Amino acid sequence: MSDLPRKAVTRTAKLAALPIGFAGRATWGIGKRIGGKSAELVGRELQQRTAEQLFRVLGELKGGAMKFGQALSVFESALPEDVAGPYRAALTKLQEAAPPMPTRTVHAVLDERLGAEWRELFLEFEDKPAAAASIGQVHRAVWHDGREVAVKVQYPGAGEALLSDLNQLGRFARLLGPLIPGMDIKPLITELRDRVSEELDYALEARAQQAHAEEFDGDPDVVVPHVVHQCEQVLVTEWIDGIPLAEIISDGSKEQRDRAGQLLARFLFSGPARTGLLHADPHPGNFRLLPDDKSGWRLGVLDFGTVDRLPGGLPAPIGDSLRLTLEGDASAIYELLREEGFVRESIQLEPDAVLDYLLPIIEPAQVEEFTFTRSWMRNQAARIADPRSPAHQLGRQLNLPPAYLLIHRVTLSTIGVLCQLGATVRLRDELEAWVTGFVVEETDSEETDSEEAGTEEGDPEPPAAEA
Repeated sequence: MSDLPRKAVTRTAKLAALPIGFAGRATWGIGKRIGGKSAELVGRELQQRTAEQLFRVLGELKGGAMKFGQALSVFESALPEDVAGPYRAALTKLQEAAPPMPTRTVHAVLDERLGAEWRELFLEFEDKPAAAASIGQVHRAVWHDGREVAVKVQYPGAGEALLSDLNQLGRFARLLGPLIPGMDIKPLITELRDRVSEELDYALEARAQQAHAEEFDGDPDVVVPHVVHQCEQVLVTEWIDGIPLAEIISDGSKEQRDRAGQLLARFLFSGPARTGLLHADPHPGNFRLLPDDKSGWRLGVLDFGTVDRLPGGLPAPIGDSLRLTLEGDASAIYELLREEGFVRESIQLEPDAVLDYLLPIIEPAQVEEFTFTRSWMRNQAARIADPRSPAHQLGRQLNLPPAYLLIHRVTLSTIGVLCQLGATVRLRDELEAWVTGFVVEETDSEETDSEEAGTEEGDPEPPAAEA
């Protein structure tokens, strides 16, 4: 395996091969059909070949290309099943692994960042990577104090690669769009580009991870590894074992999938409330299911390179809008969305139409427990993507304010993972516990008014003659 390709011309050529390859295979498919093969069989072969090329190119390039692939992978639940099959295996690979960088490159980074005697910091160090991601790879080791640790080493040139890839992918956004029907790819790429500098900064990541590790230390549901050491291009954290969520998705029992889904929802909503930070990279490669004697299973959370800073937790209008939608208060929800910038001042919509648009989306919050499925996700995507549907026409007129962009993507991605799991989740419990505004708390004055009303109701009725 060669080093991470850093020259823009090299990476551009590889990325340019994607849409060209798509077109070439379409021509090949026409030839196959003329030759007598059925359209269905040819279509499946085309999808399989496209999926294989997608993984090979995005995985080899790492950087922004692989980051884009990982972001796409959580949305495969929205694809029609006959299309999703071939892509599922290829995209899911991006969640757990990528071709590793050479050992000599890893050693060169450690020499430069930890010093020529870096091996003295470890009792053991495995040269073979345990995992590879978009901007770095992880090696298992034993720290000098005996703790098992994960050593994340950033690919040399990762920053240039990220920016180059995302710029190129932005140009191909229209061609890549059909991978996820109904999803606008360009804003996703723009938002990923905006997060590049933060994800490259391991000092920021270390602070975010340690804040979570301290808050969730001893938690019965969530495990976050503590930071052991950090310097430029190298991050050392405690090692945690566990079953990768991708394996739970493919082979887990119903109990494991339900427990993973519940804990994933719990972490999504409790994390911002408890730490003021939102873990903003919820693809399955960043989660583990750990056996626990008391609770059965706990959720291990990794990779805090991308976070959203929410000092007060999730914005209160999120809880307010969910509550008002569930209450069916069309006028109130419309005014709230207008105040928050989801409906521009120049746009006029029917409040009842807005309510009709929102209700199916928040179906999981309407019931005590909800089973997330790929078919439910596909139905939602089809409803919004179909140009003939009222939902599509209304959705085109809505706006997504910048302050909500990352929250929106994280929520959608988490729902995508829940659908991959097929998990039955008590989502409403998590909303009530952690989301401000979802439940209206009685104030002291309201309680006093209620008590006074109760007293009046208990007073004896006036005589009939006086009534």
